[in-house]
Amino acid sequence: MQLIPRHDPYLVVRSTGGDTVAFLRGELDLVLVRHLRPDLDALVRESDALTVDIRRLTFCDATGLGLLAHCAGRTRQRGARWRLVCDQPWILRLIRLTALCDLLCPEAARPDGPESLSGPADPQSSDPGVIRPVS
Repeated sequence: MQLIPRHDPYLVVRSTGGDTVAFLRGELDLVLVRHLRPDLDALVRESDALTVDIRRLTFCDATGLGLLAHCAGRTRQRGARWRLVCDQPWILRLIRLTALCDLLCPEAARPDGPESLSGPADPQSSDPGVIRPVS
């Protein structure tokens, strides 16, 4: 699996064959969405299969969900495969409450999937950060 060189603490991308995995970390809010959108748009345009792994997010608001929905829609529109890897109950609840389940199709990581090697998702620390529950 080839690691695409980046110097961004919020996005690490791995690509092998036609499969691309984007690992996101941090707080997916308006500021981070503006920062990540150009890179994610490029991945959407160029990937045959795009997996976005958001297990390392510590926060996600409506703007973040909007970015994920945009990426999912555009990826599928191109005929490429889309996967969203998420195991955080509070984000899954947000997805369910906003009726984005059919578009985002969140799923748990597969033990044999390309995102199973999650080392690059956290290049500076193994601490996933504090999770802010949504009530």
